[in-house]
Amino acid sequence: MKITYYGHSCVLVEEGGKRVVIDPFLSGNPVSVISPKDIHVDAVLLTHGHGDHFGDCIDIAKANNCPVIAVFELAEYCKSQGVEAYGMNIGGSQSFDGFKVKYTLAFHSSSVPVGDTWIYAGEPGGILLTMGGKTFFHAGDTALFGDMRLIGELNKIDAAALPIGDFFTMGPDDALLAAKWLRTANVLPVHYNTFPAINQDGALFSERLRQEGIQGHPLKPGESFEI
Repeated sequence: MKITYYGHSCVLVEEGGKRVVIDPFLSGNPVSVISPKDIHVDAVLLTHGHGDHFGDCIDIAKANNCPVIAVFELAEYCKSQGVEAYGMNIGGSQSFDGFKVKYTLAFHSSSVPVGDTWIYAGEPGGILLTMGGKTFFHAGDTALFGDMRLIGELNKIDAAALPIGDFFTMGPDDALLAAKWLRTANVLPVHYNTFPAINQDGALFSERLRQEGIQGHPLKPGESFEI
């Protein structure tokens, strides 16, 4: 499984010829190194509806003629924008062609802008993505919560993307505990250093992970690692 980081919380996961992008915030992302037209995928996955995660979802889905997978209300919104979408919900899992998706809890919020207001877009979620016998967990935007222990107990998580920016999500201290509870061997720090409010030291966080026996991957946008 190859995992490529495109800045903020956007991650491309590849395995066995299948390519899935999660939270494709590229246009308007000050640290992005690619444009939406550079993304070639079989599906778009969303953790929630906020613009810094929903991003270029619709344009990418249309350009690739591929489905969007999201929590039910957000999937219905995507359908209203003219794309194919599969609505799921927290705790549910579904197998697709070459990969499996399961949604977990995330403690945050979710909405999409319509005109001059925001509308409810369902619950936010984390995503367990299994491809080729390996599982990648994208926690989405979330606080630390106790059931991360249960997620780690019930699933063999080979790598996890965890937000460390603080302010809107958990910060490095809570993310370190989350990594231990999830029992993962690899952590990709995300949702940091995009804007001043969420500036953090990814290298320092990864050193703290190393001291706990966990491999940190503080990637620059466009860099990858494999598991």
